[in-house]
Amino acid sequence: MSDTTLLFASRGLRLCAYGFLSVVLVLYLAAAGLRESQIGLLLTLTLIGDTALSLWITTRADRVGRRRMLLAGSALMAAAGVVFALTRSFLPLLLAATIGVISPSGNEVGPFLAIEQAALAEQAPVRRRTSLFAWYNLTGSFATAFGSLAAGGLAQALLAHGFTALAAYRAVVVGYAVAGVAMALLFARLSAAVEPSVVRRAAPAPALLAPALGLERSRGVVFKLAGLFSLDAFAGGFVVQAFVAYWFHARFSVAPATLGAIFFGSNVLAGISALSATRLADRIGLLNTMVFTHIPSNLLLILVPLMPSLPLAMAALLARFSISQMDVPTRQAYTMALVPPNERSAAAGVTGIARTLGAALAPSLAGSLYAIPALAGVPFFLSGGLKVGYDLLVWRTFREVRLPEAD
Repeated sequence: MSDTTLLFASRGLRLCAYGFLSVVLVLYLAAAGLRESQIGLLLTLTLIGDTALSLWITTRADRVGRRRMLLAGSALMAAAGVVFALTRSFLPLLLAATIGVISPSGNEVGPFLAIEQAALAEQAPVRRRTSLFAWYNLTGSFATAFGSLAAGGLAQALLAHGFTALAAYRAVVVGYAVAGVAMALLFARLSAAVEPSVVRRAAPAPALLAPALGLERSRGVVFKLAGLFSLDAFAGGFVVQAFVAYWFHARFSVAPATLGAIFFGSNVLAGISALSATRLADRIGLLNTMVFTHIPSNLLLILVPLMPSLPLAMAALLARFSISQMDVPTRQAYTMALVPPNERSAAAGVTGIARTLGAALAPSLAGSLYAIPALAGVPFFLSGGLKVGYDLLVWRTFREVRLPEAD
């Protein structure tokens, strides 16, 4: 099995697990007796912990070994799932959330995406990279969709057979831990070809953070990207999939199986939108595709809580997801094109961690809003508005930047 195939398989398995968990995560924590404010704090610290660990792992991956660091991330994912399944106590859950790898959004967290992006960039020339990342993201979106559907179906079936809500949702958490073990088995089969093609030379750097972050020539542009991406992720943190599932359940009394179906459709559409980005980027460029597809998707997000019925709210959400991921492969390809090969893991890690840190700040604020019916729509408005602001800032900052034509 080729390295590219293994990386695609790990992406699919991981995103399936993330989607599997995110549909029931908030419901599980609520069934375990946690209040909405505690859940919001837990999700925030989950993402902060992921940020710290991912920063340490990804900025060392190009030197210590990408394969080794992917294995370490898998172990942290499995360990977090085990602790979440075994305890209902807030403090152990908080500890596991902080030092483990848990995805409340159904999207990427942890060190995996950054290292896999860098490894995949070694497999394809720059002209094919956007297409490769598009298929990579399509794999993830379809896997998230399948995981969401499976989690909703499993929980609903267990409830129908007399299981308590806590026991039904716990079965999903156990499946998440098993997925972490399976990922480690995949990463163990990667070859040396996933490691950097350019050997890093130890050299003193004038900036204090450069040695720790693994960045030298690309430090300035990566920090600009990181700041902008953190704003986008902060906005997205108000509407992580776990909270949106909870909002649909609270607003329209949607059953777990229906929630799974909603997010199955959403993630399938998201995957298709990511794939369609390749052709559009060939016509109008990476930056234009990033910006001019992202703005309308966020205007649709604002409409979701304004819909008076479940079918209309679902329609707005699905319409949003039909174009929401066109910026993702283009953003990844854009980042890889801006930095030299031997700094790609670090660059993807720093920008990815900036996104995780930005996303970590929002759930603790959002949790209190979702707990009040009259304010439950506010997170959608905040998210959509901030994301549009991010798009305009990205366009203004990078519209004059010329990308290299080849590696």
